[in-house]
Amino acid sequence: MKKVITVLVLVFFTATSFAQEKNKKVTMEVDGVCEMCKIRIEKAALGVKGVKYALWDIPSHQLSLIMDERKTNTMEVKTALVAVGHDTKELKATEEAYNKVMPCCKYRDDEVVKSHEN
Repeated sequence: MKKVITVLVLVFFTATSFAQEKNKKVTMEVDGVCEMCKIRIEKAALGVKGVKYALWDIPSHQLSLIMDERKTNTMEVKTALVAVGHDTKELKATEEAYNKVMPCCKYRDDEVVKSHEN
């Protein structure tokens, strides 16, 4: 009976360790409009323990990440992003956090967005 329990425990831990990837590639949409937003978004993402790579594309608003799922998850990254004033699909930045971004980074303002389209 002890051997059966030991085997089951080992199988469980093995399955759990395979479920979490060391170098998981993830993309997510993050609102922003300019190069300053890019710097802020990438810095916030890289500040999350377990994120190894972050690249935000301005035109598509896609943030590409490589992260260690054993150390973090996408919700932790999204939480870090909204803390510096950038919305994601699931989480929105507070007005206080949004108001701290530079005037040229006000992605919720249609006039600012239009000025970056040129």
